[in-house]
Amino acid sequence: MKTIISGKNYSPSEKLKATMEKKFEKLDKYFSNEITGNVMVIKEKGGYKVEATINAKGTIFRAEVKADDPYDALDGVIDKLSSQMSKFKSKLQKKYKGSKDFMFADLPEPETDEPEELHVVKRKRFELVPMTVDEAIVQMELLAHNFFVFLNMETDSVNVVYRRNDNDYGLLETTY
Repeated sequence: MKTIISGKNYSPSEKLKATMEKKFEKLDKYFSNEITGNVMVIKEKGGYKVEATINAKGTIFRAEVKADDPYDALDGVIDKLSSQMSKFKSKLQKKYKGSKDFMFADLPEPETDEPEELHVVKRKRFELVPMTVDEAIVQMELLAHNFFVFLNMETDSVNVVYRRNDNDYGLLETTY
C-alpha cells in the first residue's frame, strides 16, 4: 500500500511520518500494492485529529480520531480501520471473491460470532428537481435536514449538499 501523509495547520515531523508508515504497514498485508492510503494530521484547538482513508478498488475504509497527541490519534485510527476490516470481512469476501486486491486470509476474524445484519428500515422516493447548489442549500435548510439530494442544473448530474461538522456546507458530485 502506498501511504500519502499530509498536514493541515500542522507539518508532521519526519519521526511522525515514519511512525505512520510503520503503523500502516500492519494494514498492508490485507491489500495489494496498488492500494493507496491517505493520512491527514490536523492541528485543532485542544489537540490533533488524524483522518485516514484507504481506497481499495471501489471500497473505501475511513476513520478519524481526535486526541491530545498525534501518536495517540494515529493508534486510534489504525484500531478503527482494523476493526472495520474484520467486522465486514464476510461481506467483503462475497464482493471481492477471486480478487487479488484483498488478502482475506490475513483479515482478523470479527470479535463477535454473529455477523451484523444490515437493515434498510425506511425507503423514500422523490423527484430530482433541477436546481443550483445555492438553491439546494436553501431547500435543505427549509427542510431542516443534514443533507439534500438534487439534480445540479449546471452539471446535469446528481449531487448532494450536506452540513459539515464545522457548520459549513459540503458538495458531493457524482461521476460515471
